[in-house]
Amino acid sequence: MFKSMTAFGRFKDVVGNREITVEIKSVNSRYFECQTRLPRAYSHLEQRIKPYFISRGVSRGKTEVNVTVNGECADREDIELNRTFAEKYISVLRQLKNEFSLSGEISVSDVAKNQDVFLFVKPEPDEENDWNDLLSVLSVAVDKFLDSRKQEGERIELDISEKLKNLRQIENNIKSLSYSEIEGYRKTLEDKIKAVLADNSITVDESRILTECAIFADRVSVDEELVRLESHFCAFEDFLLSGEPVGRSLDFLLQEINREINTIGSKCSNAEISHLVVEFKTETEKIREQIQNIE
Repeated sequence: MFKSMTAFGRFKDVVGNREITVEIKSVNSRYFECQTRLPRAYSHLEQRIKPYFISRGVSRGKTEVNVTVNGECADREDIELNRTFAEKYISVLRQLKNEFSLSGEISVSDVAKNQDVFLFVKPEPDEENDWNDLLSVLSVAVDKFLDSRKQEGERIELDISEKLKNLRQIENNIKSLSYSEIEGYRKTLEDKIKAVLADNSITVDESRILTECAIFADRVSVDEELVRLESHFCAFEDFLLSGEPVGRSLDFLLQEINREINTIGSKCSNAEISHLVVEFKTETEKIREQIQNIE
């Protein structure tokens, strides 16, 4: 079953006295990238989030995780008065006022403009407790995120399966036309030779015609390419049923499929086959675009 790399998940819950919100979104990427935005007081949990996603089976996609925390102790930072500095600072202000006969009184706002009079105290975090609180919300958001990946993946898989059926039908049409092309060449060659030799009453050398047809058949034969195409289609269908991340494998397999159809196009001069080759390549390009979206 396919999983899309484009997905979204969000969950919000109250844990203790805090409201925690986790929002997850992802887009296509060759590898798994995890960018996390956490409140400063919870930044120590950042290194635990990416491994958690990996443990839930996420292996590809550029993923953004945004965590917000509101409520009691959300910022986890206390402010205290730097008493020693404040006393010295106020003393210097008074000295400045007296020595230079400055007018006005020293106010609280004057002193507070210098942030060094405050001490910002950050208590040691309880990492396990914080992680358990966050995990209770994160796990549900990831559930929603994975469900979104699965639903979109199912739509992509259905679309690719239909397009694969179309490719098989085009392949069968090319196979039928390639045989007709060889037979048609034999008749055309024979008619032309007979027309040229008729006035001279020369007998047509059937063995020579057969030889020329054999050379032509060998030159335009696409049997090998069709056999390899069939093999690639079977491998493609196996990947559809594997249930594993197959995006990269399918991308490579599609390159091999395109290589075979390009060879077929270069060998055949039949206008109908050329048209089918273009149709085939158009369909594979649509599949390639879809494959870029799956894990």
